[in-house]
Amino acid sequence: MDKNAKAIQLMQENNLEEAAKLFDEIIQENPKDPVGYINFGNLLIHINDFEHAKGFFDKAIELDEKSATAYYGLGNMYFEQEDFQNAQKNFQQAIDFGLEEADVYFMLGMTFQNQDHHKLALPYLLRATELNDTDTDILFQYGLALAQSNLIDEAKTTFENVLKMDEEHSDAHYNLGIISLYYDDAQGALHHFDRALQIQPDHVLAANGKGKVEELLNQKEN
Repeated sequence: MDKNAKAIQLMQENNLEEAAKLFDEIIQENPKDPVGYINFGNLLIHINDFEHAKGFFDKAIELDEKSATAYYGLGNMYFEQEDFQNAQKNFQQAIDFGLEEADVYFMLGMTFQNQDHHKLALPYLLRATELNDTDTDILFQYGLALAQSNLIDEAKTTFENVLKMDEEHSDAHYNLGIISLYYDDAQGALHHFDRALQIQPDHVLAANGKGKVEELLNQKEN
């Protein structure tokens, strides 16, 4: 295992101090290689040292102005600070410079979601699902964006596909409960709210939904 792979493994194991030492060695040995700076920047994001992280990403871009992963790192840094416009700009730059991975499309979609531009999020979240068709988080967020864009039938199908991959996904059940209410299917809504609560007993939204449906059913019986 080379130093870079070892340092990344240490970072994934949350051994950040040892990872930092290795990344520093890598930079000292290869000061013209942007990869060391990018990895050090990613590590600094983990400890919320955004100011220094930006310096490392900027240095990587200085060395290679088309470094897609450096722009992706900057996007993550801005996203963590909830600066979604700058995050959006950098994720887009990463894609423009050839980063064709599910994560960058997903994160770009999420910048639009966090700015309440749900329809703008859709093509990026869809592309993320195409690049990684086994990630329930990506598929779920695509379903949410569909629902928030009033594409209810498509959202229903997407949430059902989430449950095919993970039948214990409480939020997918909750959203299918809401969609059932949209279709005036109180029993279907109750089923999904109950399932959400079985999986996650502290699911407040599902509990509220269940209470309202039960109240509605009681009124109909009376």
